[in-house]
Amino acid sequence: MAYRKLGRTNKHRRAMLANLTRSLIKNERIETTETRAKEVRKCFDKMVTYGKNGSLVARRNALAFLQNDEEAVKKVFNELAKRYESRNGGYTRILKLQERKGDDALVVVLELVD
Repeated sequence: MAYRKLGRTNKHRRAMLANLTRSLIKNERIETTETRAKEVRKCFDKMVTYGKNGSLVARRNALAFLQNDEEAVKKVFNELAKRYESRNGGYTRILKLQERKGDDALVVVLELVD
């Protein structure tokens, strides 16, 4: 599977994506750069798929990825899985805002669809 390296080492990238995914789950809306948002979207889709599966193995995989954040995992399995049970993907939307002044990176809002 091809992925973006985002200028980070493997451990740093994985931790960053896990943190952004946790923030998206808890707040249902985050501001980040466009490339990060596109990668977080993949991680979030996987978490919702785990939630829809609902098995113990899926719960443990979600816990492992989300760095043992039980609050986020409960929200995925109890709320988000029910909200998106009739939907096959496309759980998030990206809204472009503006370019960041320092490095001209495109800043976007990544939010959950209703």
